Amino acid sequence: MTGIYDRIGTTYRSEMRIIDAWMQHPSAEFLRDPMFDSLRRWAHGQLAGDEVPVEATVAAMDAAGVQTGLLCAWWGPRGPLITNDEVAAIVGRYPDRFAGVAAVDLARPMDAVRELRRCVQVLGFRALRVVPWLWDLPPSDRRYYPLYAECVELGIPFCLQVGHTGPLRPSEPGRPIPYLDTVALEFPELVIVAGHIGYPWTAEMISLATKYPNVYIDTSAYKASRYPRDLIDYLRGHGRRKVLFGSNHPAWPAADCLKDFASLQLDDEAAGLFLHGNAGRVFGLAVTPGVDPVRRGGDG
Repeated sequence: MTGIYDRIGTTYRSEMRIIDAWMQHPSAEFLRDPMFDSLRRWAHGQLAGDEVPVEATVAAMDAAGVQTGLLCAWWGPRGPLITNDEVAAIVGRYPDRFAGVAAVDLARPMDAVRELRRCVQVLGFRALRVVPWLWDLPPSDRRYYPLYAECVELGIPFCLQVGHTGPLRPSEPGRPIPYLDTVALEFPELVIVAGHIGYPWTAEMISLATKYPNVYIDTSAYKASRYPRDLIDYLRGHGRRKVLFGSNHPAWPAADCLKDFASLQLDDEAAGLFLHGNAGRVFGLAVTPGVDPVRRGGDG
């Protein structure tokens, strides 16, 4: 196959760009947390150490051709692991490379709504992410609902993890049906980006992205060589406007995730939408010239 695959190297990176839908710049607290011990076995040293300079994260993006990363904060029942203000400081240093993704305290709904509003209106963040396994609460739990309403009012996507958990926590909150199905039914205006592809329930996740105009999938935490066959078929066909590239840096750097990108055999349109066009539209980021913007919603 010719076209985009001939531009995977330096020429490709100079002509187009990649948007990474799920990244972290890890704090020392994040790196030391014992709940990530199981992930450390898979990450080959990527989650080790105490301090990582921001320049190392930018260098990893450069190595993969990632121009813009959606950089997320982390908040769990014990408090923040990566604070919103830490993310905002990094975005402030590298405004052309990062966009902020907020995290909030799910146990304190009004504080959470106020913090989300601050993150968007003051700090300029582009989305909210809640990781259900951190809270052992599926996304249909009542504690999420004030945040869904605020996301709609602010005009930002709600991002979450779907599928099994890498950390040794229950996976049930990550099952797409019935939990995320219920949310999409009750909040049709809410734009939802479901990360980590939903495995082993990827077919459920694809069915929701097909069923609901505002539901999307990101491929974070999976290398292209490990995408399930049904996801690849969806990417090549009618799901080309519903799937976003994500890495889950630093556990899975983007260069590793994209190493076998050519094996997906996407045509140029599908590849461009997957690598940057869909994320540009969903998160309100600039779309690279030459890639047709696709309307928000109605892409199933």
